[in-house]
Amino acid sequence: MLAPGGWVTVGIDNGGTANNGTVLDDRGRFLVDTMAELPSLVREGPDKAITALVDSFDKVLAMTSVPREKVAAVGLDTPGPASAAGVLMTGGATNFGHPDWSRFDIRGALEARLGIPVVYNNDGNAAALYAHHVRHGANAAARGSVSVIVGTGCGGGVVHAGRVITGAAGMAGELGHMMIPLEGLLEEGQTLPSCNCGQFGDAESVASLTGITRNLLPYWLTRYPDHELAGVEIGRAAKLVRGYAERGDEMALEIFRQQAMAIGRVFSIAAKFTDPDTYFVGGGVIEAASHFRDWFVDTVKENTVFYVEQAEIADITLVPDLDMAGARGSAIAAKEWAETR
Repeated sequence: MLAPGGWVTVGIDNGGTANNGTVLDDRGRFLVDTMAELPSLVREGPDKAITALVDSFDKVLAMTSVPREKVAAVGLDTPGPASAAGVLMTGGATNFGHPDWSRFDIRGALEARLGIPVVYNNDGNAAALYAHHVRHGANAAARGSVSVIVGTGCGGGVVHAGRVITGAAGMAGELGHMMIPLEGLLEEGQTLPSCNCGQFGDAESVASLTGITRNLLPYWLTRYPDHELAGVEIGRAAKLVRGYAERGDEMALEIFRQQAMAIGRVFSIAAKFTDPDTYFVGGGVIEAASHFRDWFVDTVKENTVFYVEQAEIADITLVPDLDMAGARGSAIAAKEWAETR
């Protein structure tokens, strides 16, 4: 067993453009209170990207003056899809376009470079674990939660009894690719939304930036043909929709209403499946103006169906510290692993 006060874990959140790192001591205190970013270099292939991860590890140790020999384990998270062991799926993960990423063992490669055990989670699971620990604190091991995190795609995580559920192939908690009922969500004549994964009608096909680009905005522009965004390239226009929604634009609010309804339906399924204590919403909406953020979360709540007993105790809230949630969740996962060794 590790001696109290003698060790730390490092968490590294690997993204499409940047890595962010943190350090967690054995008492559960984060020693980095700000973003500690470096370029991730993932589009340049595994060799440069693994070196970039090592640089992130070195950066946070230098920031905290923690010697390398005190690191018991490193937590790593990346965008999915990947196996529970950290092997990227065929074709590489979403943000990894370089062909050498296909079926690449990113966890094992980093562990070999560092000579320190590396514990892997996907980024949605890592953020979900951090949110769970912040919300439930000392009671985290006795509680459950689900998280839906909306970005370019729709990530998420399921935590039960304080532990991330990964599943046999590492695909548990892929809530964005769960099919949801669309009756009452889609307008009459609105095309069945498609997802990059090849499915139709999953949560990500609605609740994601990709969903806005592929499905929602093209439809709603047919309803509002004179809208200012009608003359803007669709990819750029999709990124501008949230700003319009914050200003009360009717069409933009319809788009986000559909996204909130989709998340509510994911939570409705989760309520029947794992019956969690807490339901977390994460993504760009957290960074939005407070009046719009509150409206969005209220719309999620209105579209989440609970039994009476669940409604009396259910807590739907926001993922805290989202920019740092991945790295911090990864550090927590590494700490939990180290404590069992």
